[in-house]
This record gives sequence, structure tokens and C-alpha cells, in this order.
Amino acid sequence: MELLKAIFMVLLALWRNTDVPEGLASRKTLKLISKINSDGPYIGLVVPNPFEIDPLLRSPSFKKDATFPHFDFSGRRFRFGKIGKKKVIVVMTGLSMLNAGITTQLLLSLFRVEGVVHFGVAGNANPSLQIGDVTIPQFWAHTGLWNWQRFGDGPDDQLPLESNGDYTRALGHLHFADFSNNTENEGPPNNLLNSVWYQPEEVFPIDGTPEVRQHAFWIPVNRHYFDDVKLERCLNSTSCLPRQPVTTTVGRGTSANMFVDNAAYRAFLYSKFDVTPIDMESAAVGLVCLQQRIPFIALRSLSDLAGGGSSVSNEASMFALLAAQNAVQAAVTFIQLLPA
Repeated sequence: MELLKAIFMVLLALWRNTDVPEGLASRKTLKLISKINSDGPYIGLVVPNPFEIDPLLRSPSFKKDATFPHFDFSGRRFRFGKIGKKKVIVVMTGLSMLNAGITTQLLLSLFRVEGVVHFGVAGNANPSLQIGDVTIPQFWAHTGLWNWQRFGDGPDDQLPLESNGDYTRALGHLHFADFSNNTENEGPPNNLLNSVWYQPEEVFPIDGTPEVRQHAFWIPVNRHYFDDVKLERCLNSTSCLPRQPVTTTVGRGTSANMFVDNAAYRAFLYSKFDVTPIDMESAAVGLVCLQQRIPFIALRSLSDLAGGGSSVSNEASMFALLAAQNAVQAAVTFIQLLPA
């Protein structure tokens, strides 16, 4: 019996000195996170892709932390440093709404973050702006959440589960037959795809009642404006934009899990929702920040006229790097303007 007790005490001592997982993180990791947070709060910089984050990491404006430059967790690398007088955490999400949402939630769950700045490139739906311009929408929406209506039903027919409050027709729809060019039969065109109705997201704010949903379609950002950012006009000595790019606030931007390179859908989004930048992440970042009640702003530099048709050839394939550089310059200037 004494032997069993001694063995148990040895095993208990070994267990206490082992990096044992405690849910999301081990004790050692939690201790490290606590140390990081004691140096906060931070501005979270959330960036979609490598070519969008690299200009920031190479920028002399970003001073990485000399003693603790990064922390790897759950497949993400959180980089620590300063821009001006503000302490920042820089993290790359990867492509899509899912990756952007997961990464933003990890950032806010792990660290003391006082605000989130999201930046990158985007397609453009607004013909009055050009490639290289940096847009700061006042609202973002996720326009990839649909209720796909059955063929034969129309705008006056109730959607499935609409009466439960799960779905709505209030935000409008895309009727595929409006874009049909089949004129073999007389009368209005038909399309078996019928219509999709745009839906708001369900959100569960941290200051709300658990499991009691709220709905959000247009996600507001914290309203700041500046127009004195010097942006790049030329990719090289032979490839230049028609005019000097500008930084400007716009009304709305949109995100969805699709790369929009279709002029008809671009025109529809612009006429229906009055959006300018079209991307795949910003609304996801905004939705997480909305639920966590964390200030959020997104800056997107236009890399192409979605679906083509601008006066600049090659568009995204040629100017994405220039647009990414402009997004970084705008984000850095914005952070430097924040109060210490």
C-alpha cells in the first residue's frame, strides 16, 4: 500500500511539471499569453494573404519586438511589434470568410486587443474609382448568405422558414432570369435557377443573452477619415496608373466566399447595394468584432475592376502587388494617427 502511494505521489509530481493541455491551451502556453497581455493592449492587424502582409513586415514603419517577435498558435503566427507609438499584433488569416473569422476570434480570445484594423486588396465595383485607390467603407455586408428560392415561386411567395424569422425578403434578391440572353421563346425569359434572396447573419453579442440571436447585414466600422496618404502610382518605370491613387471613404463594401470576376454580377452588386470594394474576408472580420464589441475598420486597396472593363490591361495580375503596397501605406498612416 505504501508502495502504491509512493508511486502515485511520483506520478502526480511528474504530471504537475508537464505541459498538460487545459482545453484550448496548455498551462505553459496560458502563462506565456498572460505575459504577452501584461504588455498590452494592442491594435490587431488582420491581413488575408502573404503578398498583402509582406509589405508591412518589410516596412521600416513596423518595428518587430526584439525579445518576443512572434507566437505560434493553432496554425497561426501572431507577430508583435510597434507602429509609431502603438503596440500591434499582426496575423495572417488566409483566404475566405471562414479563415478570417476563425483568426479574428483567436486574436480577440487570446490577447488584449483594443481595436482591429483589417487591410488588403479588393475588386472594385465602383466605376468612378481606379486601381490603386484605397477605400474605407463605412459599412460591410456578407452577401454570400442566401435563401435559394425554388423554381416557380416569385417575389410575393414566402420563403421556407421565413415565418419563423429564420429568413427574410427584406434585403432583396438576385433573379437569374434578369441576366438571361435566351430569346428563342416569346415572353419574359425564365431560368431554372430562379432567384436567391440575400440574408443577414445571425450574431450573438457578448453583452446579449446567450443563445438569443440578433441579425446583422450592414456591419458598421469606426468612422475615421483621412486623405493625406501618399500612395504608389507606378509598378515600375513602364507600368503606371492613369492618375495618382487616393484614399477615400465610401459607403459600403461587400464580402463573400467567391472571387468576383464577372461584370454582370459586379454591376448588380453596385446598383443593388451601392458597394465599392468586393472581397472575401472583411465582413467576417467585422462580424466577429461586432459580436465581441471591439472597434473595427477595414481598408481595401482596389486591384482590379471586377469582371474587367477598365482602361488598364491585366488588372489584378499586374497591379495586385501595387495595391497591396498602397493598402499597407494607408493602414500604417491610419495607425500612426491613433492616439497613443
